Amino acid sequence: MDTITCCRPPDTPDEPLARPPFRSELGERIQREICTRCWREWLQHQTLLINHFGLDPRKPESREFLYAQTRAVLFGEGEVAKIDTSKQGTIGPPGS
Repeated sequence: MDTITCCRPPDTPDEPLARPPFRSELGERIQREICTRCWREWLQHQTLLINHFGLDPRKPESREFLYAQTRAVLFGEGEVAKIDTSKQGTIGPPGS
């Protein structure tokens, strides 16, 4: 079994992703630096973001927000959006 040393948390060998999750430099970087366990955790967090902010991933602005959050959560690049569950149902998409 191949392993990578995931950058999140560092020095924890785990299985790499079989292929990039996106057809972009970001997808290739994720495949190189993020293990399958951390990617699964990100997908769960992404679902929370989509539901909390009422995002439509078909819309470019929603995808841009999710890509920015991918970089923030997985690589520490940027601000991680806060999910305030006490305001559930009253939050709209970022910037609305």
